[in-house]
Amino acid sequence: MKNDLSRRGFIKTTAMASLGIGLLGPQGKFSESLVSTQQRKRVGIIGLDTSHSVAFTKALNAVDADPRFRNYKVVAAVAQGSKDIPSAISRVPKYVEEVSAAGVEIVGTIAELLKKVDVVLLESNDGRVHLEQATPVIKAGKTLFIDKPIAASYQDAQQIFQLARQYKVPVFSSSSLRFMEKVKEVKAGSIGAVYGAETFSPATLEPTHPDFYWYGIHGIETLFALMGTGCENVTRFHTPDVDLVVGKWKDGRVGTFRGIRKGKHDFGGMVFGEKGNITLGQFKGYDALLEEIVAFFDTGISPVSAAETLEICAFIEAADESKRQHGKTITLINA
Repeated sequence: MKNDLSRRGFIKTTAMASLGIGLLGPQGKFSESLVSTQQRKRVGIIGLDTSHSVAFTKALNAVDADPRFRNYKVVAAVAQGSKDIPSAISRVPKYVEEVSAAGVEIVGTIAELLKKVDVVLLESNDGRVHLEQATPVIKAGKTLFIDKPIAASYQDAQQIFQLARQYKVPVFSSSSLRFMEKVKEVKAGSIGAVYGAETFSPATLEPTHPDFYWYGIHGIETLFALMGTGCENVTRFHTPDVDLVVGKWKDGRVGTFRGIRKGKHDFGGMVFGEKGNITLGQFKGYDALLEEIVAFFDTGISPVSAAETLEICAFIEAADESKRQHGKTITLINA
């Protein structure tokens, strides 16, 4: 009997050792593919009417996902984004197919989604639905990233942040352009104090949104990333092909945004600093933003303050008012 027990113990020990060897990689470390699959943190997506949803899913759910993405994985998504913008609605079937192929479960409601996930990416292309979609997420206590634009009005954006404070839920919103490599270098002090900046981006218009909430927000986000808060007033020069928006900061600095609707659609700018001037260079994709998002999911600390996001909204609305008043200089809300 004793010998039989010893044999069983030997078999059990050998089996456990074999399992351990199976988990080990070539350098004797645990296999990242097996361990990370067990530990991956669950992400939910709201809105499959934007290419961002597909890009984020493919990056997070890749078998060899970048370690910068901290083992987050998209596990469920709600397809509904915009309710009435044809260009957004038409994308949904294709993006549902692509996201499903990456192992994501498509669910029918936000309530259903919230039962399956730890954190949420609100990706709906339509800023008008963001307050409605963000509210149940915040009330459920789920840390939330809201893709640009945070909303389609200053008032809605303000309500989102008020809800976030009330329920003590971290909320962060940004364009990916904020995290261009050269922008990060400038913010880290590469040219010393920033004395001014000129940024540009496409600024296609969508009738359902105030002009720059739809696409021009990319270049405006970049401008604020470089200049910081404190914009006092805005003057906008508008033609069918281009917008030029000049912002004056309270400390006397001037920043400008050029919104492009004719010619090559591109992103970039120039920054003028204490130690020299620098060209921003090209936009290289969404990974830099995604890295910031997952760090935010882990820490609950936003890389962009609510005050700055709200000032961006105020800048956009002042620019629209300047357009309505044929180029009159308009003071920002709460400036």
